[in-house]
Amino acid sequence: MSPKQQRGEATVGQVLDAAMRLYAASGEAGLTVSALTTASGVSTGSVYHHFGSLDGVVNALAVRSLERLLTRLGTALLQETDARSGIGAVVLAYLDHARSSPEEARLLHSVAADREGMARAGAIRDSQEARLEPIAAWIHAHQESGELLAGLSAPLIESLVLGPVVGVVRRWLTMGDIDLEEAARVLPDRIWRSVGRD
Repeated sequence: MSPKQQRGEATVGQVLDAAMRLYAASGEAGLTVSALTTASGVSTGSVYHHFGSLDGVVNALAVRSLERLLTRLGTALLQETDARSGIGAVVLAYLDHARSSPEEARLLHSVAADREGMARAGAIRDSQEARLEPIAAWIHAHQESGELLAGLSAPLIESLVLGPVVGVVRRWLTMGDIDLEEAARVLPDRIWRSVGRD
């Protein structure tokens, strides 16, 4: 990587770090170009050069947060050799991510991230292929071994595993009336029943 590319990556990281601090302090309303340039020390022109717009900053921040979450989920899953433990590990890793990084979780479950996800789902998925491929291979291997239901596609298994967890985290973030400890005790077994063979 050339020195210019390194400087560009450093600038992008600096802007995204500042954007996350602003988002954590004031939500999306606190993310203005003026606040971002002040917090990051990066010029307005540089922000527009690297991100195109303020929406581009928010989208890049959401993608970076997604990368971190997928890395965490993949690590948890791939450390487990049996399917039931792997499914449980993914559920617990997702809940733990929300608990330990609530602002990243809030961003990932925001209207802005949903809008971006709907508009660019294929491109986002393609950009995460390196993180998703080992997960898909793990699912396939455990379907072949008979531990996971063979008639379900990998995307359907992902949906059955992550759907309830996403719903719980969204409710915890917005309503605050869900106990994540209770969810951690209950969800792994309930979700396993929908995808696993005992």
